[in-house]
Amino acid sequence: MISRPLLIGLAGGTGSGKTSVTRAIVDNLPLGSVAVLEHDSYYKDQSHLSFEERLATNYDHPFAFDTPLLIQHLTSLLQGQDIQRPTYSFVEHTRLSETVLVESRPVVILEGILILEDQRIRDLLDIKVYVDTDADVRIIRRIIRDLRERGRTLELVVDQYLGVVRPMHMQFVEPTKRYADVIIPEGAHNSVAIDLLVSKIRHLLEI
Repeated sequence: MISRPLLIGLAGGTGSGKTSVTRAIVDNLPLGSVAVLEHDSYYKDQSHLSFEERLATNYDHPFAFDTPLLIQHLTSLLQGQDIQRPTYSFVEHTRLSETVLVESRPVVILEGILILEDQRIRDLLDIKVYVDTDADVRIIRRIIRDLRERGRTLELVVDQYLGVVRPMHMQFVEPTKRYADVIIPEGAHNSVAIDLLVSKIRHLLEI
């Protein structure tokens, strides 16, 4: 059993279904028992750069993230302290001045493509999950998301995927699968894996 908040890491490629798995876990645990952090919120502040320079940033490389701040916030949540999570604009490509209060809860879920890449983050995680979904499904999901939610053009999304996202996935994301305690094929559609994961969480927290 565990006496402090349980920290779960959900990794996987872009469009793999990490958010859907997170939602499935939240829906199967007591209301208000889960806090969620998105790795994307911790992109570095780029307000000192021109918009053109921001566009040139490789957002799929580990260096794009403010990892020290993320580790500080994870440590605070594990100690029962609330945090002010940064907010990142995918339209302006920089951090906004507004922050969001995230309360420490019995379960904390951190989701993102590269959360298993850094050993400092891995060492904080109690359960490490990799959501494994075929590349063709992931690119279709990314296209739909970026067109609907992030104001991108189809040409930009495809160019970014072929030029940056896919190479970075092969170099940094895919290799982290070996660190996972659990690999979930096809994300939230894998109800057996979700049920097993939720059962494990309930057992550790005695809920």
